[in-house]
Amino acid sequence: MIVFDLECHNGHIFEGWFESFDSFREQKERGLVSCPYCEDIDIRKVMSPVALKRSMAENRKSQVSIDYPKLAKEIVDYVHNNFEDVGTGFAAEALKIHYGVSKKRNIRGTATEEDEKTLKEEGIDFTKIPIPKIADKEN
Repeated sequence: MIVFDLECHNGHIFEGWFESFDSFREQKERGLVSCPYCEDIDIRKVMSPVALKRSMAENRKSQVSIDYPKLAKEIVDYVHNNFEDVGTGFAAEALKIHYGVSKKRNIRGTATEEDEKTLKEEGIDFTKIPIPKIADKEN
């Protein structure tokens, strides 16, 4: 089983449980995934708050090995594939989305400390994630 945080076109966020990612994609394509609040079928996955916490003792007991570099790459890939890059216009676009001027969507970009202060004062939640530059595959 896999759990996704989902969002409808109207901004309702809810949880969906699926057998696999392929199962989610297939059900979404067939219009079988709908918002429990408004029944909208224009659904997309959104970033889930994720916490990994295991003590060294737990790791040794369960013999579970976490490949942190692989996990970090998966997070970076997810952000690059599911968030629109608005560059240095992050704060301005976040404000537009907050006040309904722009369509609600996942965005990523950069902001100055002053921009971050403004977003906090306006009650806009955001998360700072250090995203490394991905080397060009041709090099």
